[in-house]
Amino acid sequence: MLAEIKGLNEECGVFGIWGHPDAAQITYYGLHSLQHRGQEGAGIVVTNGETLTGHKGLGLVTEVFGQGQLYELQGRAAIGHVRYATAGGGGYANVQPLLFRSQNGSLALAHNGNLVNASGLKHQLENQGSIFQTTSDTEVLAHLIKRSGFFSLKDKVKNALQMIKGAYAFLIMTETELMVALDPHGLRPLSIARLSDAYVVASETCAFDVIGAEYERDVEPGELLIISDEGLISERFSKNINRAICTMEYIYFSRPDSNIEGINVHTARKNLGKRLALESPVEADVVTGVPDSSISAAIGYAEASGIPYELGLIKNRYVGRTFIQPSQSLREQGVKMKLSPVRKVVEGKRVVMVDDSIVRGTTSKRIVKMLREAGATEVHVRISSPPISNPCFYGIDTSTHEELIASSHTIEEIRQAIGADSLAFLSQEGLLEGIGRTSDGEFRGQCMACFTGKYPTDIYEDTVLPHEKG
Repeated sequence: MLAEIKGLNEECGVFGIWGHPDAAQITYYGLHSLQHRGQEGAGIVVTNGETLTGHKGLGLVTEVFGQGQLYELQGRAAIGHVRYATAGGGGYANVQPLLFRSQNGSLALAHNGNLVNASGLKHQLENQGSIFQTTSDTEVLAHLIKRSGFFSLKDKVKNALQMIKGAYAFLIMTETELMVALDPHGLRPLSIARLSDAYVVASETCAFDVIGAEYERDVEPGELLIISDEGLISERFSKNINRAICTMEYIYFSRPDSNIEGINVHTARKNLGKRLALESPVEADVVTGVPDSSISAAIGYAEASGIPYELGLIKNRYVGRTFIQPSQSLREQGVKMKLSPVRKVVEGKRVVMVDDSIVRGTTSKRIVKMLREAGATEVHVRISSPPISNPCFYGIDTSTHEELIASSHTIEEIRQAIGADSLAFLSQEGLLEGIGRTSDGEFRGQCMACFTGKYPTDIYEDTVLPHEKG
């Protein structure tokens, strides 16, 4: 995917296993399958029943565990994490799982999502004497658990979870148990499976396929699972449930071979492409998708329109992360390094370029230009989602309106900015129907905030960046 260039990145992915002699090695493979969810850092913490031991580092999973560190992690249970920095920024200290030690035992935390009230809770905890070792919002939960007045760890965790707001899929591991928690809106995907006698939990079901685990079910919003050598116990820490899974998981973030609430991601994306073709047809000679996340939608568009699908863009899979740069000029160069047009496919052709989203517009502009330079006579851009015009505060790094071209430009203005002959986005109705979700309250079971501006949780003042306030 072109997440690094496009400016649309999900925060991270989590993986956990309980009751397997090769827990660390299996977690490694699980994290490798979730690598698309975060490339900044990775880590694994294991328990042997008496001690928590961990290793983490900056870089890809293969880099962090490339010098034999994996085989130093001995235990029958483990949690792992891949990270892309959003809340709290980057750096080694913020790489997870976070590991805390005390006289009463140790605690490891791995988190996918973003807490919208973390800043206020941090101020409150610091006034009570807490000292934070990281800038990550994840650490807030550890302090809330530690300061809870309840006797049992389960009740401490429940109490702490009731105090935090936002998107979170938490894995909490001690020497003797693994706790799994999903926020009351279920904003992030989280599923559980079995591998022989072991329990496995992961952000995406594709991780189960890699290790040969058998999917059992999705973790429910507001659910707390306690897994130990005695088995699995399911409890609720919240009764205020309003399911609102992040729609961008279907559109962009998740791997095509993952299933979210029984809906296959590839199938959903293909249906979005079909809907897009019905809503926004155009006379053209060839359809091509922007690798990798838009390929499924492009295939659907081609099928519904009758226009042949061709591999008009090739992704260079051997470009290192050194090409991921923050400035716009280097970001544009990054697009060139990452993608190449297939001249013989697009030369002299009217091309429909299908992409999943437009964030800044930089990537689309460069790709349109590349297709024209390769000889395309017309370039018609079709986007398999509605315009992203509102910030996300739930773990995606679009936290200001300034980053979003659709928040200040009309569709015609965006078309002119990217240099396309025509531009069309999928409607909100087409998006919901294409994914195949049934009606479930205001959000129909999905968070559509980046398209509608209607957020499923309260957005606290300190969540919004200073220049966004007012």
